[in-house]
Amino acid sequence: MSTPSQRAPLAEQVEELLATDGPLPIVAAGDPVLRRPAELFDGQLGPALLARFVEALRRTMHAAPGVGLAAPQVGVGLRIAVVEDPAPVPEEVRRARGRVPLPFRVLVNPAYEPVGAERAAFFEGCLSVPGWQAVVARPARVRLTGADEYGRALDEVVSGWPARIVQHETDHLDGVLYLDRAESRSLSSNQAMAERWTQPTPHEAARALGFSLPG
Repeated sequence: MSTPSQRAPLAEQVEELLATDGPLPIVAAGDPVLRRPAELFDGQLGPALLARFVEALRRTMHAAPGVGLAAPQVGVGLRIAVVEDPAPVPEEVRRARGRVPLPFRVLVNPAYEPVGAERAAFFEGCLSVPGWQAVVARPARVRLTGADEYGRALDEVVSGWPARIVQHETDHLDGVLYLDRAESRSLSSNQAMAERWTQPTPHEAARALGFSLPG
């Protein structure tokens, strides 16, 4: 459990962040907060402050725009993340990537573990690494555990693109960026992505750039 002295600075930090209108500033790669494991949430923010913080994370995610945002990405070292993906993609992309709508939800103290051996590799980007994308091979299905913002337990199996989002955001809470898991030869600017790698899968990129895909 956190002591009162530990709780106060985090609450004060969040209050200060929420004092300004509009989206919260997103921390970019190179800031140490993105490389430190986040602190388990055990009440450091009272219910009202937590609700305000969650809403600010949601607004910031929408404004970016993105499909997930972890507290360390706004400089707060707590194991809290928000995810949401309306999945406005063509049917071909939906089938290839398993990208189905993911309703808004809050993940508190999340953890995941692979379910089965299947892995899927696709390009990913990150709001804390703007302008770039790279291919990351991840478990296709994971067991997600943790809680929601009301303390209700989560224990479910997630697959497809929602599983990728959950892993990406949970990694942030462990001080891990997607680049740590990426195929380095796949690293592509957003301009290159728009001009060359819009296919539903990264197979053409793998052949052209010289990296391997699972299976």
